[in-house]
Amino acid sequence: LVFCFTSCVVLYLSVVLLCIFCIIIVFFVAICCHCSVILDRTSFPPPPCLSMCLLLRGRALTCRYTPQAQHLVAATIITHFLLRKNLQFTLEFTIRITSAADPVHKHTVFYVFDTSKGIIILLHPPHMESMSVHPSCGSQGSDEEESMRGGAWCANSEDRIHWFEIDARRDTEFTGVITQGRDSSNESDYVTSYILAFSNDSREWTTIHDGYADWLFFGNSDKDTPVMNQLAEPVLARYIRIIPQSWNGSLCMRLEVLGCPVPDPVDVQFRQNEVTPVDYLEFKHHSYSEVAALMKSVNKECPNITSIYSLGHSSKGLEIMAMVISGNPTEHEIGEPEFRFTAGLHGNEATGREMILLLMQYLCKEYKDQNPRVRHLVEGIRIHLVPSLNPDGHQEAFEAGSELSSWYTGYFTDSGADIFQNFPDLTSVLWDAEDKGMVPKLTPNHHVPIPEYYDTNSSVAVETRAIIAWMKSNPFVLGANFQGGERVVAYPYDSLRLNKPPEDEPRTIADESLFRWLAISYASTHLTMTHNYHGSCHGDTAIGGHGIVNRAKWKPATGSMNDFSYLHTNCFELSIFLGCDKFPHQNELMYEWEKNRESMLVFMEQVNRGIRGIVKDQQGNPIANATISVEGVNHDVTTAPTGDYWRLLNPGEYRVTARAEGFSSVTKLCVVGYQSGATACSFNLAKSNWDRIKQVRLPLSLYTSALQSS
Repeated sequence: LVFCFTSCVVLYLSVVLLCIFCIIIVFFVAICCHCSVILDRTSFPPPPCLSMCLLLRGRALTCRYTPQAQHLVAATIITHFLLRKNLQFTLEFTIRITSAADPVHKHTVFYVFDTSKGIIILLHPPHMESMSVHPSCGSQGSDEEESMRGGAWCANSEDRIHWFEIDARRDTEFTGVITQGRDSSNESDYVTSYILAFSNDSREWTTIHDGYADWLFFGNSDKDTPVMNQLAEPVLARYIRIIPQSWNGSLCMRLEVLGCPVPDPVDVQFRQNEVTPVDYLEFKHHSYSEVAALMKSVNKECPNITSIYSLGHSSKGLEIMAMVISGNPTEHEIGEPEFRFTAGLHGNEATGREMILLLMQYLCKEYKDQNPRVRHLVEGIRIHLVPSLNPDGHQEAFEAGSELSSWYTGYFTDSGADIFQNFPDLTSVLWDAEDKGMVPKLTPNHHVPIPEYYDTNSSVAVETRAIIAWMKSNPFVLGANFQGGERVVAYPYDSLRLNKPPEDEPRTIADESLFRWLAISYASTHLTMTHNYHGSCHGDTAIGGHGIVNRAKWKPATGSMNDFSYLHTNCFELSIFLGCDKFPHQNELMYEWEKNRESMLVFMEQVNRGIRGIVKDQQGNPIANATISVEGVNHDVTTAPTGDYWRLLNPGEYRVTARAEGFSSVTKLCVVGYQSGATACSFNLAKSNWDRIKQVRLPLSLYTSALQSS
């Protein structure tokens, strides 16, 4: 008996120790394989360090945590919506947190997790600020798996029963479902039919029935086209299941669920009293008429610093509207640089359009509130803001809506032109001249003439011609155009031509180091653009660290707006791609603004980087079209009609030469420091000896002709 008892005790203890050992091993393995996330800037209890593994298969997420705040004792994550548009995920879920300071009540917080950006956006309670999440994943290949899934939910091949379940967190009137296939260039995977089921407790489910059998919803016939199935009548429930019945290829799908949450009386009362720091900004997608109304509203509120004008008209006759924000908005002031932000070259890329409209409101409000940084910007720079260069295209995309707007809906103008690549190809003109040794003696390295064929080319859009006239009529120094579909800043050259062997490398722009700095100034101050772990929206290997890329090495574009701006005007321009989703839901606009606000301000401040000055004759008269050359940089700029100029440069010492027809050139040393503000570097030019001779000979010729006539 003693032996049996002892044996049982030893066996029992061995089993217990083995279980404890296994639990410890499993715990450490789980910690190692999960992605660490840090929640920042919240007014909720101090942030813990959570570890989550996002298994996008319709199952509950697992959660581990390392308490950094002693009062946080538990956290549970419950999945909700998985939204998929173009190449972007949005996963909505709830984190229920139990606090030691208040163990009785459980606090429910509602976020949106964007797997393409690695961002958590706070949706509820509404008085809290947005949060950023910074995953630091190991080598578990999550980015590869995400790329292989093409942004879609794919069923586990080991599971026999497949469905996608969503918890809306509250009673919701579901009205429809939008589906797409997996985004893949190699596979054609999509769901062709499915059944919908609803529940209030996630245990008992009711399918939509036609009286005889479950109603079969027809899905996609290809992987790219979104297909919306609207319910005949809204279904009131908390849970919804999408149960695939047939599919092409592998069982993969992207989807968006449509519905309206039923108002909670307590929540409505709370929201009526909330106050947020962005109350004065309007976070929504604006139609053409709403853009005009908003611009007029800003102009009415800040009439002394704003002015509205038109660049011209679109193919359909819509005005391309612009707003100037400056201390003297109606005219150029000597010594004041001109800056531009443009958006909407492609009508379905709506994020940039809304960022510019928000910037208008922000500058007006903050100027009135005596914000010193904004007042310095407004009073020192003439800022041009153009929210939509392709109003016809945006109108088409806007009518389709953010849910159904495809990759190309509204992308082109009404006449079928891609405005960004509709400009004269001046890089080929310059490079051909360089290959023949004609630069700079016979062909200038700046203000390259537009070829004659371009003036009569019928494929040139009316919008492009209006933009060119606008670019030539204002002495712009720096600019950027907002685009979408990627998350990166692209700098020129945009056009591609390889150097002669043995180099075989793309030709680089003369101001390569400066353009890299300008690109980094935006990307590095953006909240997520420089995070390497996000990867590219399309798996492009050319997009690496720092969130910047040379367009020619990435996606070459001949006849681009950026190349034309650099080679035909004084303006240095680059493209800013704001995100994978070209037309995000308006609920995401607040966080897009938070990500880009500081970047836009910092980028505008770069217009005062380098040297500036006025070129005059000895009588003090300004000299227009004088050439400013920097030794070692094969690209010149010219003075404005008022004689002033700006030359963007990185810190350093430069030998700068001013030249003008009929005047002797002058060279001086100009030093650009690291402090803010451009270095003053003005020139006074004297008449050249040959010009003096011509002035002396002219009266003599007049005298001779007078004698002959007499």
